[in-house]
Amino acid sequence: MSAQPDTSDAHILVSREGAIQIARFNRPDKKNAITRAMYADLNRALGDGETDDAVRCHVILGQPGAFTSGNDLADFLAFATTGEMGTEVLDLLRLLPRLQKPLVSGVDGLAIGIGTTLHMHCDLTLATERSVFKTPFVDLGLVAEAGSSLLAPAMMGHQRAFALLALGEDFTARQAADAGLIWKIADEAALEGEVMATADRLAAKPPEALALTKRLLKGDRGPLEARIAEEAELFADRLKSDEARAAFMAFMARKVS
Repeated sequence: MSAQPDTSDAHILVSREGAIQIARFNRPDKKNAITRAMYADLNRALGDGETDDAVRCHVILGQPGAFTSGNDLADFLAFATTGEMGTEVLDLLRLLPRLQKPLVSGVDGLAIGIGTTLHMHCDLTLATERSVFKTPFVDLGLVAEAGSSLLAPAMMGHQRAFALLALGEDFTARQAADAGLIWKIADEAALEGEVMATADRLAAKPPEALALTKRLLKGDRGPLEARIAEEAELFADRLKSDEARAAFMAFMARKVS
């Protein structure tokens, strides 16, 4: 059964289906670009789900055609101008490696920046054939985030990771599956049904055994948490750089013209 989104105007919709908690990006007019407030809401939803015994599995979804186009560039530009970034992004990035319950995601269409690196923390990701995974960090004068500089090479090897994170190459769903970034490809009409069926299977398993298995598979999170902190420091420095400021301004100018 497919998850039905709430009818509210929140940019992160949180709902329940049985033992599954669903968080859905809900800013379709901006291709689900993530604001600081959305980071805070997603962090809160995942944190609440972790402490609620009735929740057995997390699911993250987007909208048709866009999982997320990445971070809201207006927020980035504001930080480059004021030097004030807040903690919302880093709070979520710190939480992701600590999740004990399974995290399943479904992608249709754009998966840019954090829309790609988020899946490196997911236990299972399903995506449609038309999905596109891209991390334009270097093009924006920035560096990789979410621990992706550590996770991607371990997941897909140095050269594919370099193509994704440094060259900024688009990965199709097929390439993402071959690289181990996603689990499987689903038809557009069937995506959410397959995501929820997968989450149902996980939610039905003995939760303690499942949590222990996830911990064993993920291994020591210490190096990952240290890399997330290192990336975040460099990322914040780069946001204030002349390179990043010029890249943001050029991007905003292209959008206006």
